[in-house]
Amino acid sequence: MPGKSQSNPFGNALIPDMIADASIQEINGTFYCYATTDGYDDGLRTSGPPVVWKSTDFVHWSFSGTYFPSAAGQLYWAPSKAISANGKYYLYPTVNGYMYAAVADSPDGPFRLATGADTFIKPYSPNTLLKLKTPKGPTGIDAEIFTDDDHKAYLYWQLRHAAPLNEDMITVDTNTVTIQTPRSGYSEGPIFFKRKGIYYFLYTLGGDEKYQYAYVSGKASPLGPFDSPKNNDIIATTNYERQIFGPGHGCVFNVPGTDDYYFAYLEYGRGSTNRQTYVNRLRFNEDGSIQPVDLTMTGVGALHQVKTGAPKKIVQVTASSTRAELKIKPAKDSLLHRVEYFMPTFAFDGSNGSRWMASPEDSAGWIMADLGKVMSIKRSEVYFVRPTAGHAYVLECSTDGTHWLSCGGHNDVKIQSPHSDAVNIRTRFLRIKITNGIKGVWEWNIY
Repeated sequence: MPGKSQSNPFGNALIPDMIADASIQEINGTFYCYATTDGYDDGLRTSGPPVVWKSTDFVHWSFSGTYFPSAAGQLYWAPSKAISANGKYYLYPTVNGYMYAAVADSPDGPFRLATGADTFIKPYSPNTLLKLKTPKGPTGIDAEIFTDDDHKAYLYWQLRHAAPLNEDMITVDTNTVTIQTPRSGYSEGPIFFKRKGIYYFLYTLGGDEKYQYAYVSGKASPLGPFDSPKNNDIIATTNYERQIFGPGHGCVFNVPGTDDYYFAYLEYGRGSTNRQTYVNRLRFNEDGSIQPVDLTMTGVGALHQVKTGAPKKIVQVTASSTRAELKIKPAKDSLLHRVEYFMPTFAFDGSNGSRWMASPEDSAGWIMADLGKVMSIKRSEVYFVRPTAGHAYVLECSTDGTHWLSCGGHNDVKIQSPHSDAVNIRTRFLRIKITNGIKGVWEWNIY
């Protein structure tokens, strides 16, 4: 394993990919994570397609294809949770900088625009969620939906705005309010939830490494008025001791039937739109006030117990090449000192926060695992870097490291993660050759 000089500064991310603006919920025993797909290397000018990561235990995540086909080629940001109403599921993503309502029969999709033709027109179409005209169009991003106990739904968005949603779930009441908070300035990524009769409104401050979350709460109504906390209203901010920077746009979710609440947040990570998402417990005082979140990168582990076999231990890992180290450039905080390494062993550390990547000039693009001796292998699961762009690969096996046989993979480019192969073989070595797609691996589990 790598030494201290080649450590992983990104800890245990929730998902083995770069995602931000996560909305997480449990539906019929399965956790759904709708999010912005990061890691496309051109800031806010690019994003990945809409995919929903799913897990039954909150540890092993997967997705297959896109859940919103018509939005796959657009700038797709900050989808809300999937809201069940009227026998359908509704989603409220920001597409090309404008909020839209989408609808499907299932939380898995396929979603389509809830009104009009299922196509997007730039800069925006007549089917935006907000209709108010300004010189810049119907401004507003980062929709958050809250449904109260009486089934009335409310919309919250950028700059502390809120309004009731009509029963059709696709039109917005004109009674828009601006939620009053003790802290001013730009704000996005609103979070709204209710616990034990108290409404909580969480809002961001700043950005990049200076991202923070503050909150107000109250019992009056989902539109306020809200009270400022008597103690600390900042519940998430940079933790210099642990080197966690800019906890920003995420969500709060609850495990149904429990009083267990969790706070998911993006971390500034590798700069710009190269972020990952982390989850910590959200705790409350007796009076209902929120305790500042004990930010860690260690994760919360399984939230449901599901039987999964432990992956095989790997004795040695080699690769066709290793990308040179990458020093992260601070945006607003000179105290960020972070270097990313891309060692082949990172593909087997189970952290989701580290990855092996080949050198840019490497056309071979392979990684090899040595099990130490010949043993029975049932399956291989590999999480590639930038999985939403798709991959093709060859999986090979060998008992001596010299003579190789093909035992899996596929020639067609598939947009999914992980890529699984049922092999049922006896072998010592397994090797993956990436023939199409980014030559890198977040995690590789061999069972």
